[in-house]
Amino acid sequence: MSFEEQLDLSLRSRFTLLLITTLEEERVLETIRALCDRLQRTGLTWDLADGFQWLTKPNGVLPQARDPQTALDQIEKFTSPTALFILKDFHESWTNPQIKRKLRSLGQKLKQTQKSLLITAPVSRVPDELRDEFVIIEHPLPDARDMEQVLKNLTGQPGVRVNLTPLGREKIVQAALGLTFAQARRVFSKALVTDGILDDRDIQLITDEKKQIIRESEALEFYAVSETPEDVGGLEVLKAWLRLRETAFSQEARDYGLPAPKGIALIGIPGTGKSLTAKMIGGLWRLPLLRLDVGALFGSLVGESEERSRRALHLVETVAPCILWIDEMEKALAHGGLDSGTSTRVFASILTWMQEKTSPVFVVATANDIAAIPPELLRKGRFDEIFFLDLPTEDERREIFTVHLRKRRRLPEDYDLDRLAAESYGYVGSEIEQAIIDAMYIGFNDSQREFTTQDISTALKRQVPLSISHRERIMALRAWLAEGRAQSASFYESGEAATRFVDIDPS
Repeated sequence: MSFEEQLDLSLRSRFTLLLITTLEEERVLETIRALCDRLQRTGLTWDLADGFQWLTKPNGVLPQARDPQTALDQIEKFTSPTALFILKDFHESWTNPQIKRKLRSLGQKLKQTQKSLLITAPVSRVPDELRDEFVIIEHPLPDARDMEQVLKNLTGQPGVRVNLTPLGREKIVQAALGLTFAQARRVFSKALVTDGILDDRDIQLITDEKKQIIRESEALEFYAVSETPEDVGGLEVLKAWLRLRETAFSQEARDYGLPAPKGIALIGIPGTGKSLTAKMIGGLWRLPLLRLDVGALFGSLVGESEERSRRALHLVETVAPCILWIDEMEKALAHGGLDSGTSTRVFASILTWMQEKTSPVFVVATANDIAAIPPELLRKGRFDEIFFLDLPTEDERREIFTVHLRKRRRLPEDYDLDRLAAESYGYVGSEIEQAIIDAMYIGFNDSQREFTTQDISTALKRQVPLSISHRERIMALRAWLAEGRAQSASFYESGEAATRFVDIDPS
């Protein structure tokens, strides 16, 4: 149901205490005013600054109250049997025991009438004493149709120059999803004022503004992705799996009857490109990439962590279709009993959302330590596939060298890639990249000459790869793959990957 339908049903059901969580008070009041007019109900608002004000046409004497206690007393005495009272930011007052008791009593008394009390607040935290008394309704952020209306209102003003193609208009609306009405108006206006015209070139400006606004949500970070499959060496099975689902979020896929893919878990050895792969998916599928910082979800106040989780996941759904990246999830979702159950509740809410979500959000979760991951996270239904990123093969190492040499504006043909691939046995992608950087320092400090294959070879020999320094841990991870618990990102048979490196000895 829409927000208006939920509110209408709650009022007709004679719910007396309602909490509306919203960041857009003005939009909520407009909806309530229209609902009051349709139901022929009297509407009044109250806040600490202005006291009581008519929301609808005046109907009797306006009550007078400047403090919360008096406001509740006036509501109880108000004569209109169908009045609707909207208390703005009243959540700031209900820490007072007298206010909490008065609210409970008032809610019980109003059940015999058609009067209801609505509280608008940016959070959904309710005191324990009032939890059973309140019905919580969440007011959603604007959807694509709402954003189209904002854009239409702005571009319909006299003197506004617009040169948008139909596709450009659709992309601008899509880029603004996740913003409030006020934020969208500001972003559209800024794009218009920047060069005096609103056209397809402003899509990037709107995306950049949205990136900054989403960053203010604390737990989410917006990534403007540019990585492509060519920026990731190896992992051909994973790339093929992703290419097969490249158009999974299109209208054609929905018409065909295909469900939107849920996500993948990328597990394996550190430095093998899990985070880079998450960014690559955003570039390949041309979808927004949001990184969830689960550590930032936790707050010091009671209920704050759960509230932040709810807001972050709701924002992700509003931006959908998109990709949600949970990096190092074994650390982020580690839960125990030392925080009064807060981490457990946050963990459970994220798991439930992953299982039940219907919006087109593709989750990419990465992890290095499989032993620290709760088993319920990896069960079927939460992810479409679990991929293991192993030590790169010789062919993959050759490709990784090629990728990083090109990234540094060097021709791979100028280097002996076969030699380097053989000498980097047991090295992961990040170690190969570091070897090239170290070789560049060697050449730079030697009269700024061009670095050579020998320089890279020297840099490789100076490193102690992870496969040696953490031999036991790497072998344990690879044994997990050999047991068939995941799909190799490089080989179609997981057992094939495990037998490629029976022993790790770069010498």
